[in-house]
Amino acid sequence: MKSYWMNIAEGQASMALREVDRPEPGAGQVLVKLHAASLNRGELIVGHGLHGKGGSKPAGMEGAGQIVQLGSDAGAWQVGDRVMGRCPGAFAEYALMDVREIMRVPDNLSFEQAASIPLTFLVTYDLLVLQGHLQAGQWLLVNGVSSGVGVASLQMAKVLGAKVMGTSGSQAKLDQLKPLGLDVGLCTRGADFHQAVLQATDQQGVNLVVNTVGGTVFAENMRCMAFQGRMGFVGYVDGTLNANIDLEALHAKRLCLFGVSNKLRTPAQRAQGIAQFAAQILPAFADGRIQPLIDRVFEFDQLEAAKLHMESNQHTGKIVLRIASSA
Repeated sequence: MKSYWMNIAEGQASMALREVDRPEPGAGQVLVKLHAASLNRGELIVGHGLHGKGGSKPAGMEGAGQIVQLGSDAGAWQVGDRVMGRCPGAFAEYALMDVREIMRVPDNLSFEQAASIPLTFLVTYDLLVLQGHLQAGQWLLVNGVSSGVGVASLQMAKVLGAKVMGTSGSQAKLDQLKPLGLDVGLCTRGADFHQAVLQATDQQGVNLVVNTVGGTVFAENMRCMAFQGRMGFVGYVDGTLNANIDLEALHAKRLCLFGVSNKLRTPAQRAQGIAQFAAQILPAFADGRIQPLIDRVFEFDQLEAAKLHMESNQHTGKIVLRIASSA
């Protein structure tokens, strides 16, 4: 089968298409013929901090397709089932999925739409629900709201009954998100928004911040947080991994800071919350309350172009790779 591998050397990442053996599913695994996979900045952008300094590995982190082979202990899954899930090596014609992590694709979604869900929306669920404890009527602030996680956070928060404001350097992108429920759009790339946030929240601040940007907006986010506010960290596209912290505000306002990386989690830990997500959020995809926002779909042989498109930061929502298997 054909599979893309990412090579990292001297601070540079490159993609190489290889011909490799089709994997065999082991216990608790299924083999999926992939029809689509999504790009994720954390894997593809060197300097994002989520991968090592060198080496080579199968590329891709999430995808959607049909089960073609079952390993032992596959539970109720059957050959032919339409599934989506996080999986290593998703930029390939076939990939293994752990039965603890796969989810059934709602009938109304295409494989391209489904491929944009598993990693992004599970991370968002961790941010908003499992650790963020976002409640109906509360305020959410999203830095970089036009990103994949940003758009997912916006849509999920509205399903949860929250109010959402977000920052973006593009007014056009903010306008594009208004129909999805964005209550307040702040057109800025700088750390200059806390006064606008306080004005929008009657000087109370926001209950939850989703920081997709990094250290350059950390202090400003702290100023935006309400009493017992929370801030979740999901990325640092600004390349700034350090920031000063106002310990007095942290202490007095009883603030909570947390991260959502899966890098150090065990497979069992990564699977935690998936059943809850499937029960609470997947129905919103099935009935149309959440609609995956796809910026652009690239063909399998256009991965390098898709990567360049992501690096240009011109997209709103997810970038998806369509995969047509030759066998």
